[in-house]
Amino acid sequence: MTGDVATGTVLAFDFGLRRIGVAVGNTFLKQAEPLQIIDAPTNDGKFAALAAVIAQWQPVLCVVGLPRHPDGTAHDMTVRCQRFANQLQGRFQVSTALVDERYSSAVLHGKRGERIDDAAAALILQQYFDENP
Repeated sequence: MTGDVATGTVLAFDFGLRRIGVAVGNTFLKQAEPLQIIDAPTNDGKFAALAAVIAQWQPVLCVVGLPRHPDGTAHDMTVRCQRFANQLQGRFQVSTALVDERYSSAVLHGKRGERIDDAAAALILQQYFDENP
């Protein structure tokens, strides 16, 4: 996916079948912040919203959380997230990186009905920054 990353904005995504959490940071400060939650009923709607976010922020990199079972093995969402990262790279010509998000959901405990997808994306992005000094 990507090796050396140019200086600039980085977007991160917590991909879900219903919603996509989005976070933003930059390669200078290396601090992630929740940005928004994309909640569109169709894939076309999701990609239209993604296109708007990418056009606004002009990222040098997009980071996608990669869920796995606790033992590290892949499951259905692992493959879907890999496909999502490939679609970001192909549709928007932006470098992508995958980050193991196995334990990020354990850190966030949303109340029933509370949407925490953007906060999850921020955790994913912060993990990327911490692992790539």
